Amino acid sequence: MTVSATTPMPAISAPATTGSTSSGTTSALDFTSNFNTFLTLLTTQIQNQDPLSPMDSNTFTQQLVSFSEVEQQINTNNNLQSLIQLQTANETISSLPLIGDQINYTGASAPLENGQAQFAYTLPTAAATTALAVEDSQGNIVYNTTGSTSAGTTNFVWNGVTNAGQQMPDGGTYTLAVVAADASKNRITATIQSTGTVSNVAVSNGQATFDIDGISVPMTDLISVKTGTTATK
Repeated sequence: MTVSATTPMPAISAPATTGSTSSGTTSALDFTSNFNTFLTLLTTQIQNQDPLSPMDSNTFTQQLVSFSEVEQQINTNNNLQSLIQLQTANETISSLPLIGDQINYTGASAPLENGQAQFAYTLPTAAATTALAVEDSQGNIVYNTTGSTSAGTTNFVWNGVTNAGQQMPDGGTYTLAVVAADASKNRITATIQSTGTVSNVAVSNGQATFDIDGISVPMTDLISVKTGTTATK
């Protein structure tokens, strides 16, 4: 292979350094391949340069520094990914004792357990009207009623009886919708939390989660644990 001193070095773009572990591995392989090609071309050009017109080494030095920085970034990203996976595994293991306990968590969906679905909603300001609706897993409204108009947190427990008087069986997932407005009919946004029994802990999409009777709840949504209230199904 002969490369003259005037032959320009090919541009070598730096690979992306963000993403999952698999993309990080691909980036590292791409980097190694590009860097080896660059070194081969650089060495060949140095060997075949015109001694009367030596090449400018600044460009090569800058590229070497750039490649070194990319390599360090790839290594850092891979190490961070490993730490995140280790932390997620530790969170999952440490949460195993909560299986069978009831927890309060951020979210509007709760299971019907022992004939009850337990919720709480918080109004940031007092409302003129508050309407509550319980929806089944298909989005059908099975029960509705009026709610508290006071600012602050109000507990709401649905007994599983629909508007038609039918008692729904345990095991279904139900969602609470809160529609509140002030005297000028401006919408007031309520925050909702739910209560359910932890049936399992797992890792879903790289995130530690609680399984609440089929409802996947990220552990970051945990509000409190109702100690001493292990549910019996």
